[in-house]
Amino acid sequence: MPGLLRGVARTAAIAGTATAVSNRVSRRQAGRWAQQNDAAAAAQPQAQPEPTAPAASAAPSMDDKIAQLKELAALKEQGVLTEAELAVQKDRILNS
Repeated sequence: MPGLLRGVARTAAIAGTATAVSNRVSRRQAGRWAQQNDAAAAAQPQAQPEPTAPAASAAPSMDDKIAQLKELAALKEQGVLTEAELAVQKDRILNS
């Protein structure tokens, strides 16, 4: 029985150490990726907002607005739009 307990304790210590090391490596790698993304974003010139087209004579239907909002959400998820750009475009769609 003492041999079994010693084996279980040893396995628990090894598993705990492996988990701690794995978590540390994951956090460090995530930090590096974040730094690379920040550097890449800083290197890219800020895109100027596209001039809006003159308003059409008929207001867009609610279905059109919903479709546009879904497209904006997809662009945000892909990382094409920032949170601020999303808010501006969303306000523009909802107030038209």
